[in-house]
Amino acid sequence: MCKPFPLVTWVNRQGSVVYGPSRCATPYTAYDWRNRHPAVPIQHGGLREPAPVEPHIGGPERPEEHAPHIEHLDWSSKYPTEVILHGPLRKEAALTFDDGPDGLWTPMVLDALARFHVKATFFVVGRRCEANPDVLRRIAREGHVIGNHSWNHPNLAKLTAAEDIRSQIQRTDEVIRRLTGITPVLFRPPYGALSDTVVEEAVKAKKKVILWNVDSLDWMQLSGRQVAANILAHTRPGSIVLQHSAGGVGESLQGSVDALPVVIQTLRGRSYKLLTVPQLLNLK
Repeated sequence: MCKPFPLVTWVNRQGSVVYGPSRCATPYTAYDWRNRHPAVPIQHGGLREPAPVEPHIGGPERPEEHAPHIEHLDWSSKYPTEVILHGPLRKEAALTFDDGPDGLWTPMVLDALARFHVKATFFVVGRRCEANPDVLRRIAREGHVIGNHSWNHPNLAKLTAAEDIRSQIQRTDEVIRRLTGITPVLFRPPYGALSDTVVEEAVKAKKKVILWNVDSLDWMQLSGRQVAANILAHTRPGSIVLQHSAGGVGESLQGSVDALPVVIQTLRGRSYKLLTVPQLLNLK
């Protein structure tokens, strides 16, 4: 039986968004600072000005595309062994990074992880793998886990044809396999948006669908202090943390890079082990 967390503050670009108790431990109710009323339950939506259009279909991260976190709970309840939000309740957590690889932010993230000897999980976009093969190979060479994050980042829940969803997964698998020899066993849908068909196609491709229960909101171009606060205030035993290793055109992830030393050292100071997602979930 789930229990609500107490009232906490989640920092956003405008200062803060207040999140209150909910019917379960992980979703929070946002306070809409523009209209002065509670927004829909979200974990990673936040409020954000429009960003430049990026060469992949759905990106950069857009709040209107994001599934409310309450939906993540529903999908995990419906598919408890296929859709995963967190690991066992042990003093362990997994750092995950979406939307790479690119030639700017992904190497910075890798440098920070290497400095502290942390292995993470990178959910990569197929078209970006093709454009940045050396960075993808570096991710694999340095011992990180590579997951599938679609070919060009559309909202898969809005695709009506199963073959289109299947193509997004298969094309990305193919380029990752060609460049690294690895076939991913993990899949994360862009925006965390799911449908029954998306889950079914992921299962057919022999993948676990990996969501998250802690969102850094780093895509809102926050400062390192704000990103670190978002992560550290919400990490619990078994948490899967969402960050990004690439963004849209002109979008800065400097805050996410700057937050990593603080996050890593603080969590270790709290006796957390930082693992890859397969390690966290005991996946073979």
